[in-house]
Amino acid sequence: MVDIMAKMRFTVSIWEEEGVYVSRCQELEVASCGDSPQDALDNIQEAIELYLENARVLGIIKDLEPSLTSRHKFTSVLEVEG
Repeated sequence: MVDIMAKMRFTVSIWEEEGVYVSRCQELEVASCGDSPQDALDNIQEAIELYLENARVLGIIKDLEPSLTSRHKFTSVLEVEG
């Protein structure tokens, strides 16, 4: 079970899309947006916190534990012609 005091680590991507900055949390598949990269980051943090509150209430937080508490995460960018 996830300890309330456990450090949770999230991977957040932010990109510009038609004048708005979109933010997405990879582990939770939660997204938000903002007028600047910082707004998008602040908004995704709030969305993550709300998601975690609901996950605790629903009793599914333990299912998320491995991806939320892992100390080692790797990301990469790939280009594919389409």
